Amino acid sequence: MRRDELLAMLERSVQEFNSWRKKNPDEEINLYGADLFEANLKGANLSRAFLYQARLATANLQGANLKGAYLREADLRMADLRGADLSGADLSGANLCGAKMDPATWNKMVRNLRSTVEIVDK
Repeated sequence: MRRDELLAMLERSVQEFNSWRKKNPDEEINLYGADLFEANLKGANLSRAFLYQARLATANLQGANLKGAYLREADLRMADLRGADLSGADLSGANLCGAKMDPATWNKMVRNLRSTVEIVDK
């Protein structure tokens, strides 16, 4: 699916997007540089999504599935990441200033960063 179609679907309804993802689990989610400023993405299944340089500042990502997402250089300032699953997500160079995270989300993110550092150090 084209990037503009994916963005339009996310804007209409996270439920619609998640339903589509369930039916198309192998479809690539390329949202490179997407402007999702203040977007309500609560509970969105963005696992393995390519969100390089995406603008997600002040977005609601509560409970979102961001497993394995590519979030390099993403703008996540003031984003609400409480309950989000960031396992295996690449957050290199991402701006997380003021982002809201609960302890579980923070711990998963830190574990992910540690494993990345261990790989680089080896």
